[in-house]
Amino acid sequence: MSMSIEQYLIRYLSGVLPYPVSGDDPGGAGPFVTLEKTGSRERDCLVTSTVAVQSWAPTRARAMALNEEVKAAMGGAVVLDAISRSHCETDYNHPDLATRRSRYQAVYEVVHTKIIEEDEDNE
Repeated sequence: MSMSIEQYLIRYLSGVLPYPVSGDDPGGAGPFVTLEKTGSRERDCLVTSTVAVQSWAPTRARAMALNEEVKAAMGGAVVLDAISRSHCETDYNHPDLATRRSRYQAVYEVVHTKIIEEDEDNE
């Protein structure tokens, strides 16, 4: 069964961060983390995906601190079998203007193989 880079990283971050991590905004003030793939390209059996990771919190200062935790976790993603590089291209204050909620965003270039989830029933 195939797994997307979004699903793979959400599962990883959910295991290393003490906050909810999802692909969708669950609402509320936070703290929580959302992640989405914004683009990709493939060459020589490797995929390079651009991934935006958003850190949401009740205050800008707390969102910035959460963003630093996320960056440390994403830097550690290279321990995963499918990921060979996780590089933060940029990060910045990115408040949600519609809801006036505090949010920081970090944009990553992640180099990975096509991700295959092993069927646990066949192990």
